[in-house]
Amino acid sequence: MIGDSGSVFDRVTAKLRIDEDAVEGGTSWRRSVAVGVPAIVAIGAMTAAMAQGALAASFAVSGTSFQVSSGKLTSDGLASYVGTDNDISGTGHPVSLLAIGDATLSDICQAARVKTPLGDVVFKLTAGGQAGEVTAKNLVIDAEDLVGDAEFGVVEIGRDASTLDKVQGAKGDPGAFGLQAGQVTVSGVQSHAWAATGGDFKLKGLRVTVTLGGKGCF
Repeated sequence: MIGDSGSVFDRVTAKLRIDEDAVEGGTSWRRSVAVGVPAIVAIGAMTAAMAQGALAASFAVSGTSFQVSSGKLTSDGLASYVGTDNDISGTGHPVSLLAIGDATLSDICQAARVKTPLGDVVFKLTAGGQAGEVTAKNLVIDAEDLVGDAEFGVVEIGRDASTLDKVQGAKGDPGAFGLQAGQVTVSGVQSHAWAATGGDFKLKGLRVTVTLGGKGCF
């Protein structure tokens, strides 16, 4: 598919160059089109991935799950369905894709324990708290579990995953089990996850540490 796309782009670019030679003083817009074609193709592919709910699983996950925690999370929408994340070896990890539309978190902690020649090292990212709230749009957590005290608005459990509409782009396969809710508040969030993706992530008071034998988020 990559080879086919490249040949089409080459033919389009060649045609534009022929037109530039044939028409004096009319080259600038054609050059803009030639430069813009790859960007348009990339945007189209990204849009298609979001529409299929595939953005969260669009990369190979590492062989290490990690912890995610927050004192309080609120969102205008939540959608969830079962999926599979694959690591570089092709091993699959069953996950619940938790899609949160417009998220505000009092704080956030992400920690992964990584084996090194020196011993186990904890890679930890923290933000929020006294520095201010953390915000993210279309946050998707590929989670093994989720623990916390939750309050939901209108809840729909057992809805076909392909018809979910509370979070843009968060849809599963037709016939798959799904659930969604309106306004969501979860306190004492604790989760083990394989991946997390988000758009327009704003992390106030960001801190990243790597410590030998360090502590996780919980």
